[in-house]
Amino acid sequence: MTAPALSERLRTALARSRDLWPAREDYRLLPKTWRKDLVAGVTVGIVALPLALGFGVSSGLTAEQGLVTAIVAGLLAAVFGGSNVQVSGPTGAMVVVLVPIVANYGVGAIAAVTLLAGLMVMATGLLRLGKVVSIIPWPVIEGFTLGIACIIFLQQVPQITSADPAEPGELSSNALVAAVQSLAMADPQYLAWALGAVVIVAACMLIAPRIHPSIPGSLIGIAVVALLAALIPGPLATIGAIPASLPAPTVPTIDPALLGVLLPAAATVATLAAIESLLSARVAGTMADTGAFDPDRELVGQGIASIGASLFGGMPATGAIARTSVSIRAGARTRASSIIHALVLLAVVYVAAGPVGMIPLAALAGVLFMTAIRMVRAATVRSIMTSTRSDAWIFVITALVTVSFDLIVAVLIGVVLAAIVALRSAARTTGVSLEPIQAASPSELDGSIVAVRFQGPLFFVSSERVFETVMEVRDVTVVILRLSRLERVDASGAQVLAEIVRGLERRGITVLIKGVQDSHSALFRRVGVLAALRHHKHLFVDFDSALEHARSHVERALAARRDA
Repeated sequence: MTAPALSERLRTALARSRDLWPAREDYRLLPKTWRKDLVAGVTVGIVALPLALGFGVSSGLTAEQGLVTAIVAGLLAAVFGGSNVQVSGPTGAMVVVLVPIVANYGVGAIAAVTLLAGLMVMATGLLRLGKVVSIIPWPVIEGFTLGIACIIFLQQVPQITSADPAEPGELSSNALVAAVQSLAMADPQYLAWALGAVVIVAACMLIAPRIHPSIPGSLIGIAVVALLAALIPGPLATIGAIPASLPAPTVPTIDPALLGVLLPAAATVATLAAIESLLSARVAGTMADTGAFDPDRELVGQGIASIGASLFGGMPATGAIARTSVSIRAGARTRASSIIHALVLLAVVYVAAGPVGMIPLAALAGVLFMTAIRMVRAATVRSIMTSTRSDAWIFVITALVTVSFDLIVAVLIGVVLAAIVALRSAARTTGVSLEPIQAASPSELDGSIVAVRFQGPLFFVSSERVFETVMEVRDVTVVILRLSRLERVDASGAQVLAEIVRGLERRGITVLIKGVQDSHSALFRRVGVLAALRHHKHLFVDFDSALEHARSHVERALAARRDA
């Protein structure tokens, strides 16, 4: 390929991907919403701090790596992502995936896995595969949201039961089990103090918006609890010391000998990052009127975020529904809030590490308790539970699996169940009926002829039922397959038609086909439906011609029997 041709192709590719990159339109509403975005960014920045530190440690890495990821990935995803309010960083779901990777390949492999996963996610967006989230049904999304809300709520329970963090392995990795275990080991005195802090934060979050919608109740609640904790001696644990600087960026080294084993791990991380980010962005879009999100651009942004995090020794990042929810509830309306959240975390590292480190963890738990409660909308739950029985079961099962097992497993199970229900419903629309001949000019020969009418789709789910119904035909000479009302047909459906023709012909029954649509003829020819006919003239356009031909076959059969 010549240099000019290559240059032209590159220009064309860039032109087609122009909508996947940042634009001035991203900040169109900022002059009107900057105050809300500023408050939301500061609020979620403070809430994200202990989460980032905790997820870094929980993954088998360091608190610094979690914080670096929240800053770098949070900033890059906000600028390049496809959602106006998505807040990205390390998440609890990713911890589950990273722990075995660290155990098997060491801490040094995480940067390489993060880089590879980021490249994969970015490539998925550039290939325009982000629309896959649109196939996830509404009951699955709401069940996932309910499950996430329960997990967020349950994850805060250990934060309010004891001042001493649990040792690794002391609590279960399951949020529900860990909450029960922490309550069983709770320090009553500490629990009372922590619940007091939670009540204060919850009260501020409930009362402040009633005074004025722009008052940041969560931020006020955190400040009040922090001030009271400083003035009144008590046992409440605080965030504590945090890293004082960011590491210098370096390109991760990838050992060619480990590339073969790291690629599957990176693919798992990339899959989780893509699905969780798209679901988070879609759920966020239902929580407030913040504009539509572009799933392809979101994947590009999340890929760039993980690539950037890897350069600073961080971990893979995804869209975080907990932090995104906090941001939206605090008033976020543009991506500026997510950018501010990253800048707040950066400022904490260099400027305010001391004061922020004095914030009680129970105050942050109070914010997340309220966030989890507000994520569940009673009207939505009621709508799904009273819609159809199958949708209600899908909603409940998705929520239960999310809490009990794993986020991605829950989504996959929910989608599979929804697909089964949809296929089952579609299969029921496939009609096949055996009809006696009712012609304008009846003939005594018509008793030996049966018409089989098909209508609706014919695909693998319904093909076996159709085959059994048609093969029940007995004591006839000719069967006319009426296919003019047949809708979508897949290879399995066409194969069943071919088997029906061959099976009836083997029993000595002549098969005529009437009304093959142009859209089906090529498939029928390739699969062998038409070739299974005894004669190529057994294919008809109208029923009258097929009936006349059928009568001639019956007449010849009767004559043959008389001669015999």
